[in-house]
Amino acid sequence: MAKLYAILEAVADRVEMHRNIGDQRTNWNTLLLTSINAITLAAATMAGIASISSGGAPEAAMKLSSTAMYVAATGMLSIVNRIQPSQLAEEQRNAEVMEKVLALDQAYPLPLLGAMLEKFPADVEPAVWWPQNRRKQPKGINQGYNGWNGKLEKEMREIVNVIKRKDKEEYLRLGEKALKLNKILAISGPVLTGLAAVGSAFVGSPSHGDWAVVLGVAGGALASVVNALEHGGQVGMVFEMYRCNAGFFNLMEESIESNLREEELERRENGEVFEMKVGLQLGRSLSQLRDLAEASSIEGEDIEEFASKLF
Repeated sequence: MAKLYAILEAVADRVEMHRNIGDQRTNWNTLLLTSINAITLAAATMAGIASISSGGAPEAAMKLSSTAMYVAATGMLSIVNRIQPSQLAEEQRNAEVMEKVLALDQAYPLPLLGAMLEKFPADVEPAVWWPQNRRKQPKGINQGYNGWNGKLEKEMREIVNVIKRKDKEEYLRLGEKALKLNKILAISGPVLTGLAAVGSAFVGSPSHGDWAVVLGVAGGALASVVNALEHGGQVGMVFEMYRCNAGFFNLMEESIESNLREEELERRENGEVFEMKVGLQLGRSLSQLRDLAEASSIEGEDIEEFASKLF
């Protein structure tokens, strides 16, 4: 009992830690978004004013200030786009709701740099927050009838097939789209502010004509739009949400398959309880779960229905 209380205390502390860090990183996302957009728009305004100034110290001051602000915005954007505050916040929110200790810190790291998850992975993989080596139930814990029969095994196999073909595949596909959009926006923001900094530096130069003004003003305005879309729209958070949802279905798939692979029925989870648990996780009643399995066995890969009714 003392050991169980010690584990419970550790879980509670870890959940609170992830909650606090998630709140902190949510605040970072809001403050950094506001600050960078304010700096960028102010720099664009200064570049525009410098282009119509009569020369002398006022024009030089405007140009210098605009260039400095664009350079600062470019640096801040490069850092923010690397760490993705909205995605960091979503990682901590996911860790908070799992309420587990094992494998949790590896799946949703607390450090800001070094150990953090890859924000722009080459391939989208489901999030994994559970130990890979599952413990078997002790032999004899479910003596007698364990609720498993051929019909239930067939039903669970069909459910796994639907989860693989429809639900998990759909969230991985959406995750890839969100990742591509996030990559484009993350690159575009610093590039636009960098070009705007170059343009603002040449405002008023007779040899460069009007292009410097256009680049200095339009580049800053476009950079603000891109930054607002990326971080105000929390594209990184959306990607992480899709990856976590795919992980949820991956966990269900592994859980069902691990029970089906176990030849000794006594070591399996109770079949009736397990069927009810699968139904609850998918937001289905037992009758709806059985209807889905029957539809999958008839329609096969042509089935249009998703396994989950929750999300």
